[in-house]
This record gives sequence, C-alpha cells and structure tokens, in this order.
Amino acid sequence: MKILLADDHWIVRESLKHVFEHIGVKLQALEAGSYLQAMDLLATEDNVGLVVVDLIMPGFDDFEGLHALRKNFPDIPVIVLSVQDGREAVMRCIELGVVGYVPKTASAEEMSRALERVLSGDVYFPRDILSRDTGMAKQSPESGVEEDILEILKVLTSREKEVLSWLGQGLTDTKIAEVLQLSPNTVRVHVKNIMKKLGLSDRPETMHFAVTNIGYLLSNTAR
Repeated sequence: MKILLADDHWIVRESLKHVFEHIGVKLQALEAGSYLQAMDLLATEDNVGLVVVDLIMPGFDDFEGLHALRKNFPDIPVIVLSVQDGREAVMRCIELGVVGYVPKTASAEEMSRALERVLSGDVYFPRDILSRDTGMAKQSPESGVEEDILEILKVLTSREKEVLSWLGQGLTDTKIAEVLQLSPNTVRVHVKNIMKKLGLSDRPETMHFAVTNIGYLLSNTAR
C-alpha cells in the first residue's frame, strides 16, 4: 500500500513506518518534509492509498493547507497527526473531511488502533477529545439550524439516534453494542439504516455527521 507520510520531523516519519509494520501493513512509504513536497508527491504519484499529515509543518499553514489538500485530492483519505489536542481543532478537521485525527501525545497503542480502524474503512477520532464541551456543538435556535437538524433526525428511530450519538462520541460498533446490550451485527444494521435514511454515502460521512451534530443528538436521546 502506498502511503504518504508528511511531517517535517524525520523521526516521526520513521516511527509511523514502524507502527504500520507492527500492524502488518506492507507499505510503500512516500515521505514529505513540507507542504510543497507533499502536494508534489500527490500530484505525481499514482494510487496513493492514505495520507498521514502534520498540521504544523513548513508551508502547510494549518487548516488552509488541509483545505487545499482535500480540495485537490478529495478521494485520498487523510489522517491528521498534530500537537493540537483541542476539540475545536478536531471539529475543524472533521468539517474538512479527514478520516482520522491522532494527537502526537498518543501512545503507540492508540496510534496502531487509529490506523487499523481507518484502514478497515472506519474513522478514528479520540473519544476523550470529542466528549469535551459537547454542548458547544449545538447551535443557537436563532441560527435556524437547530430546527432543520431536529427535523432531519425525526426520520430515525430512538435506537438509531442512540447509536448515532455514541458514534459521535467516538465509540466503535463493538463498544456501542456493549453499552446498548446489543450484538455488534445489530449495531452495524442500525448504522446501515441510518446511512440510508439520512442519505449518507459511507461510514466516514456518517461519523462526520454524528460528530458535527453531537449536541443535537445528545439532547434528543437524553432521558
């Protein structure tokens, strides 16, 4: 698998290679130490399967660089690796369509778990970060957004809303099954039904919807 590792510190790139090897991925590593190098490689290399990128490296300019990367190469999944561990940064990345976010303070175990989930077609966002100040995700009624979101959520059953709210808090299907005392297969069926009802194309888009609207989901599932 061809993977672009974009970070201006060579030791980080080497560490990432070891993590991929540890989880059994046979990778062809492309390495970039700057934003321009990363964009050049993506423009010239075919079949890049994944990008792991640091928000803070020469020329990247945080979210502006990420926006440009996603705009120019929308079909390549992106994992952000960053020193920023605030919820606002994670939410901004989710809005830009990344499939994963891992703080640089993460353990090797967490990094391995994140990469495994993304490579299996899932997404990964740290639950401890997503759970901070979740009420802030809910916009004010004056914005007109609340009424629209609540109307959209009406098509879901109570159980589907529960599943979606736990997805938005970073839980896997297995963990959701444990919390709701269901089988993992039943949870997966609920996720498929949610995707169909909301017109969401894939698992990452479903996760993005859940995280972005977690405030509304929590208020709708509160007992």
